[in-house]
Amino acid sequence: MIRSALLLALFAAVPLSHAAPDLTTVSERSGFQNTGRYDEVIKLCAAFEQAYPKQVKCIDFGVTPEGRSMKALVVTRTGAMTPAAAQRRGLPVVLIQGGIHAGEIDGKDAGFLALREVLEDRAAPGSLDKQVLLFVPVFNVDGHERFTPNNRPNQRGPVAMGWRTTAQNFNLNRDYVKADAPEMQAMLALVNAWDPLAYVDLHVTDGAKFEHDISIQVEPVNSGDLVLRQAGLALRTNVIADIARQGSMPQAYYMSFADTDNPQSGFVDGVSDPRFSTGYFQLRNRLAVLVETHAWKDYPTRVRITRNTVVSVLAQVGANGAQWRKAALDADARAMKLAGAPVPLTWKTTDKVRMVDFKGYAYTRTPSDVSGILMTRYDETRPQLWTVPLRDEVLPDVVVNAPGAGYIVPAAFAKMVAAKLQQHAVTFRTIDASDGKADVETFRADKTTFTAGSFESRQRLAVLGAWRAEPRTLAKGDLFVPVAQPKARLVVALFEPQAPDSMLAWGAFNNAFERKEYMEEYVAEDVAREQMAADPALAAQFRKQVDSDPAFASNARARLEFFARRHASWDERYNLYPVMRTNVAPR
Repeated sequence: MIRSALLLALFAAVPLSHAAPDLTTVSERSGFQNTGRYDEVIKLCAAFEQAYPKQVKCIDFGVTPEGRSMKALVVTRTGAMTPAAAQRRGLPVVLIQGGIHAGEIDGKDAGFLALREVLEDRAAPGSLDKQVLLFVPVFNVDGHERFTPNNRPNQRGPVAMGWRTTAQNFNLNRDYVKADAPEMQAMLALVNAWDPLAYVDLHVTDGAKFEHDISIQVEPVNSGDLVLRQAGLALRTNVIADIARQGSMPQAYYMSFADTDNPQSGFVDGVSDPRFSTGYFQLRNRLAVLVETHAWKDYPTRVRITRNTVVSVLAQVGANGAQWRKAALDADARAMKLAGAPVPLTWKTTDKVRMVDFKGYAYTRTPSDVSGILMTRYDETRPQLWTVPLRDEVLPDVVVNAPGAGYIVPAAFAKMVAAKLQQHAVTFRTIDASDGKADVETFRADKTTFTAGSFESRQRLAVLGAWRAEPRTLAKGDLFVPVAQPKARLVVALFEPQAPDSMLAWGAFNNAFERKEYMEEYVAEDVAREQMAADPALAAQFRKQVDSDPAFASNARARLEFFARRHASWDERYNLYPVMRTNVAPR
């Protein structure tokens, strides 16, 4: 008894800071009804490091616009706690991210739960011996703290949650290429440092009511390097099989109806543009996994199946990561040789249809007396097997041949473009001496269309035109961006003017397509008469267009511009894309 009393006294004397930290979440302790605030992430990040000092490192990788630290946990049993160590050891790195849309917060709570179980060897045993995990519990931190019970009315739980967009109202899952948001710039810096083999993006989908609980989409499978697609397909197939064995009903396509609110319209698979995670990482020859749990499943169910997915990814990379990493590096080597080769800019889903069985619910479609449109109402007490069309044959759409050497950016735009290239770790160099006239290709827009409104803080631009050979002067301070680099596909996506998320498409060069100089009408009248007097053939061409083109004939400005364009004062840079292609690397 005396010995017992002494031991109790000794334990009581141990400082509380030496007690084992609590690694459970608010969510877990509430039976997965609630989710914690961001201060919980800060505490758990430190607590995991305290509990597992040799396996976990808590790091800051950025600061949000509202001043909050962006936390990540580096987790491994290999001892490779730095990017250099992981690179030196040739270890595959997996980055798992929650809360890019902070109302869709399953990934945070599921990730912490999976992490604890994997560290305890109760899940994916041995997987941390063969890889490095980067876990970002919440990407959109400021949005996470815009916290109310009302943010996701089309989602069952948790009780309260964060907001979709950042404090600056950026949707981070539209920002991978343009990278305007400070949070995305921080994420890309983390990606550039660690070069993850796989990037896992955890979401909750919107949509209709049905039995299926999760979709797993992976690229490259339909896009990107042809050989690396085998690794992407294997990862997708294996994860779907793993979670199906645990009771989920996963699909490999995004479960949103082809026609909104119409189950019989079925589904359409496809490839996302590079503004999205799955569209972006295939351009870097890396694997991206989009996980979408179903919003109408309750929060405990969604956290469980997200946890199962995270564990499966870690198990699959533990088993296959060395092989898949080699495949990614081989894809890098092939990308170095893409100069002059065809490169898809966009992808399309063909009209080829196959009918699939899909587990839904009985429903009715009747006109609404509120909106006046057909509304679908589901009876979740009556499961029903739907047979619906699925279009999932995906082929290249817009394809260009990459330049033979690379792209040249004039010095006037070099600082702006260089900053963007550095965000993506794209290789470039500054031209040190003038080459004078060089044989390059230029793109002059025949038609420009600016969007009527703003999208993600930008006025987007679409152009029609073509590359044409044209000698131009190269100057000291111009940038040369070679195609011969591992991120060749990303280079092409950034600079081809008709790529959906090119710098031009996001409005970086809008000034080049705005007319700034004009000739007054009374001057243009005199210029027109002088030109017709000096060149009868031009006068005949003008008269022919007036007679044959009523729209031209009735447009005074167009008639005068016919001559202004032929005057020496015309701005030859108007509608000239200020990026050139070259088949020969400049000095």
